[in-house]
Formats: sequence, structure tokens, C-alpha cells
Amino acid sequence: MAVSRQTMTDEQRKSVALEYLKGFDNGGVTSDGAPLLDLFADDAQVYFPKWGLATGKEAIGRLFGDVGATIKAIEHHYATFNWVFSGGDTLVVEGTSHGEHRDGPWRAGVPEWGAGRWCDVFEIRDWKIQRVFIYLDPDYAGGDTARYPWLKD
Repeated sequence: MAVSRQTMTDEQRKSVALEYLKGFDNGGVTSDGAPLLDLFADDAQVYFPKWGLATGKEAIGRLFGDVGATIKAIEHHYATFNWVFSGGDTLVVEGTSHGEHRDGPWRAGVPEWGAGRWCDVFEIRDWKIQRVFIYLDPDYAGGDTARYPWLKD
């Protein structure tokens, strides 16, 4: 089996990452109507806090199904994204979002310590997501306050 390595620019990798994020805002469907999983390599990895590491499309589908079942709606704030390019296959995007979780709504900055700020680290090669590690507070509705003394005020 030959290893395929299509050269991609930072902007092309960014376009794949944007398609992925917009797919979440669109209920798991890409702009051309394909399932979100079509953006991933067969052996891709996704990390999500409090879920863990999913390897391969089947496990990634379970992760997205588990997390997605708790979210009624999400909207990413594309205009304020901060993109960091490595000059290679890795890129980072830092951003904010708002939406409705089954436990209640969230909006980045309301309250300032609440959910809605996130950072994703992507590895994109050959027009497929090879890896995305998602860093955020999965307590979207801000209910987990008892364990943090600074939130009691």
C-alpha cells in the first residue's frame, strides 16, 4: 500500500477544520450534506474531556453520539476565531460558542468562568482530519460549582 501525501496549504487545512466546526452547528452534517465522519481518516483520533480518546471512525461516531445527545443546539463564533498554524499538518483554533445543553443554555463569557471557550488542536493531511483534540469545559450549563470554592460567591 502506497502512502498518499497530498501537499496542503494552511488555508486548505483551515477550510477542512471550518467544515468540521460548521458541521456541528448543522447537526452533524457537512455543507454538501455528507455525514461529519466523512471528514475523518479511517484511523483518526478524537479526544474530548470526560469522554476520553476515540480511535477510528466507529469510536469517533460513538463519542459524537454520546456528546451530541446532550447538546440541543450549538453555534460557533467564527468571526472571532484565533488560528495558529505550525507550517505543517498541525493547526490550532481557539474560539467561543453558545448553545443549548440538555441541562441549560451556555454562552461564552456569561458568566466569565462558564463554558463556551474552547481550543481544538487538529492534524489534517490528505484532506482528512487525522486527529483533533478538543479542550473545553464539558459542564456546558455551569452546574458543577460545588467543587470549586471560588465559584461559591
